[in-house]
Amino acid sequence: MNVAVKIKSGAELRRLARSGEFTDQTAGQAPDHLQANVVILALKHAGDFLQYCLNNPKPCPLIGLSRPGETGIAGLGTDIDIRKDIPRYRVYRDGVLSGHADDIAGLWSDDLVTFVLGCSFTFEEALIRAGFGVRHIEQQRNVPMFKTRMQTMPGGVFHGPLVVTMRPYRADLIPSVFDLCAKYPHAHGTPVFWGDPADIGIEDLQSPDYGDPVDLRPGEVPVFWACGVTPQAAIEAARPSICITHAPGHMLVTDVMSDNPPKIDIGMADLQIEQP
Repeated sequence: MNVAVKIKSGAELRRLARSGEFTDQTAGQAPDHLQANVVILALKHAGDFLQYCLNNPKPCPLIGLSRPGETGIAGLGTDIDIRKDIPRYRVYRDGVLSGHADDIAGLWSDDLVTFVLGCSFTFEEALIRAGFGVRHIEQQRNVPMFKTRMQTMPGGVFHGPLVVTMRPYRADLIPSVFDLCAKYPHAHGTPVFWGDPADIGIEDLQSPDYGDPVDLRPGEVPVFWACGVTPQAAIEAARPSICITHAPGHMLVTDVMSDNPPKIDIGMADLQIEQP
């Protein structure tokens, strides 16, 4: 499917992903619907990963959590099947990326727990409406994502660098962009840095670690947000036997409106772990 075609709802996009008709990145799709990062882990690692999310709410804003083995996500959509509704998945074994998949039904087991984390694609329609263009959408590319030298706070075995997304803006627009994004703490919220990328360990804006490079025009400043790909770097460090995530930029698109985030029960008892 041509990514220039704008799908209107989360339910429609999930249906197309489930049937294999949509396998592209989701930036600009289902305007005003909450998009989300996904991490699926065995129950024995769920407690540590939950602690990692609680320790790092900026890159890991938790908006959904399943019971072990459940394929739906309460509060995010009535018909979600987490095994099939993401356009593209990544599969890690012992912390190493072993491949991609459009469907993970064959990998599913009753002890898998799904964590759903907010995504900055959520507020991009609001930026566009306010007159703040979003460069990767304009250029029909995936958002550029970079590993930084800033470190996240460990949670059990999970630790690693902060990953960020980048969107360029003129310096005089940054305060207004900041204020708008402050309304979306469930989707990474305000930028974490703007200015010289070398200050946070990024050597070349045209060589992102994930996603695609975008144009930086005269007078523009690179602005960086915490990114939900951060857990994938932590997975590489923690080396769980199996972990399944969304492919960067290929998000779970929910039925929830972007300005009305769900209130979730963390579900400690369901995970059979003690509350941190």
